[in-house]
Amino acid sequence: MEVLPVRGFPNCPSFRPFPISRADFTASLVVFLVALPLCVGVAVASGVPAELGLITGIVGGLVTGLLPGSSVQVSGPAAGLTVLVYEAVHSYGVGALGVLVLAAGLVQAGLGVLRLGQWFRAVSVAVVQGMLAGIGLVLVVGQLYVLADAAAPGSMGQKLGGLPRLVLGTGVTGSAVAVGTGALLVLTLWPKWRRAARVVPAPLVAVGLAAGATWLFDLPVRRVAVSGLLDAVRPPGPGDWARLTEVGVIGTVLAFALIASAESLFSAAAVDRLHDGKRTHYDKELIAQGVGNAVCGLLGALPMTAVIVRSAANVQAGARTKASRVLHGVWLLLFAAVLPSALGVIPVAALAAVLLHAGFKLVPVRALVQLWREHRGEAVVLAVTAGTIVATSLFEGVLVGLLLAVAKTAWDISHVHIETHEGGDDGTLRVRVAGHATFLRLPKLLDALDGLPHDRVVVLDLSGLHHTDHACAAALEGWTTEREAREALRRADQELGESGGGDGVEPGRIATLRSTT
Repeated sequence: MEVLPVRGFPNCPSFRPFPISRADFTASLVVFLVALPLCVGVAVASGVPAELGLITGIVGGLVTGLLPGSSVQVSGPAAGLTVLVYEAVHSYGVGALGVLVLAAGLVQAGLGVLRLGQWFRAVSVAVVQGMLAGIGLVLVVGQLYVLADAAAPGSMGQKLGGLPRLVLGTGVTGSAVAVGTGALLVLTLWPKWRRAARVVPAPLVAVGLAAGATWLFDLPVRRVAVSGLLDAVRPPGPGDWARLTEVGVIGTVLAFALIASAESLFSAAAVDRLHDGKRTHYDKELIAQGVGNAVCGLLGALPMTAVIVRSAANVQAGARTKASRVLHGVWLLLFAAVLPSALGVIPVAALAAVLLHAGFKLVPVRALVQLWREHRGEAVVLAVTAGTIVATSLFEGVLVGLLLAVAKTAWDISHVHIETHEGGDDGTLRVRVAGHATFLRLPKLLDALDGLPHDRVVVLDLSGLHHTDHACAAALEGWTTEREAREALRRADQELGESGGGDGVEPGRIATLRSTT
């Protein structure tokens, strides 16, 4: 590793120069080229100025990149939060975005301080994949209108209903469709040329070619509108802070915090599998993400997460330390400060193509097929989560997915085994119940017990039960009481028959009691 000495501090043992190797320097350029179109594209798709996406990318490099947690994971605005940000901006306005992101960052940092980062690893993978699939589907449907430079309806139902008219060309700009389709082809075909893809990432090639064609032929397509970074910065005001008392705003904050945390930590788990270096410290990474989002909130920018696309590009480019992700933030800052007008030549349709491609990759088709073959319950959780997100919203879809995953787990672990054995010559039946007796298995348990012969003595052995909830305990107690009452009546009836109806007991009375018991 080549480290440049820093002059002026020869005798200062506490000062260490920031180590920058050649591999980290090269990797930072690759990540910068990947991050640039994604930062702008996510911002445009979220309904906010493009500069806010760049600000988030810069903070992800210069702030989160310096903090401990993960060495090679890169943070920035992510496609996974696009839908939620768009809904928040549509409901509360761009001005409220800063306080939403700031509050979510504080929640994230608090979760990290409380050492709850490890618990995010306990979230069902099917729920996370369903969340990403739902986000991908919503992103694809929405960006189809952007790619065609067509006016998009408001709700998801209207967007889905308007797709046939979009396919038929109603309200579509032909040149925009041509630019977007060409960008999609480049995104699909460029990675197949592996040697070139290692040098220049596909998103940059697609956006660059689309921008060049738009400028060369002066195509009548919508382009990215840009201004200075300082003009886009809008710290939260007193009126924005007052919105934190609204129930809907609090729900959005929690959704930002939880989804961004889950996506970042699952991304960390995936990135750790790509390299042999130091593993991610989940609690520290959660604090770093929280601090980064808090800074983004103070600047009125987009929320950030750790992004698997940038992180994977960073690892594949040979990054070994956090220097590469910090430098990528420096390159974003220099580009936005020196060449902001260069973004004005980028057609919006090309950015929509980048997000369409990213949205398709979020839908785990292969994983769903494999889950259906091996774990159909998990496949159902994935599909229901994604479908609920498309039909309602991201927050509600994730909640439904989590509840369904918990219910499935409860069903899977509440196994009850019932074994019946002959007790001896007296005709006694020994019934042993083992496993976990919960209300989910109560119908099966009662059906088995009610099916036992009524004219036999039954000894119920519950020593094999590891857990019994209140519903099952009450049902077993009621069944035992009823069985004992029936047995008492049977014996009384038997004794009455042997004595010929003595002691003044009427046989009809006993028969009536037996039928009503």
